[in-house]
Amino acid sequence: MSRQAYEKAGRRAETLAVWYLRVKGYYILSRRYKTKAGEIDIIAVRGKTVAIVEVKQRETREAAEASLTTLAEKRISTAAEVFLSRTPSVQNKDMRFDLIFIIGRWRIFHIPDAWRDY
Repeated sequence: MSRQAYEKAGRRAETLAVWYLRVKGYYILSRRYKTKAGEIDIIAVRGKTVAIVEVKQRETREAAEASLTTLAEKRISTAAEVFLSRTPSVQNKDMRFDLIFIIGRWRIFHIPDAWRDY
């Protein structure tokens, strides 16, 4: 698969994840939020919680789980700190890191509070 095909598949997976989150009552604050530290796929809020969401599309759940590295978690955490520091309206909300796996073309697994940044 070419780089362009992977990029297109990634965008499609993120779009599916956005619709899934909206159906679950989340308000999407940002998609593909970029900082020098890294990128956050989706930033969503529901109630008093800001969800920093990483989306992975793979053929199996095991492959999706294996694709998230400790280094990637650190980059996402650092980017989340930048977002929070620049967005006063969410600074008093709880923050968590979620994963959404798109398995195959349509199966969606949402893992709230998938890791902690301690």
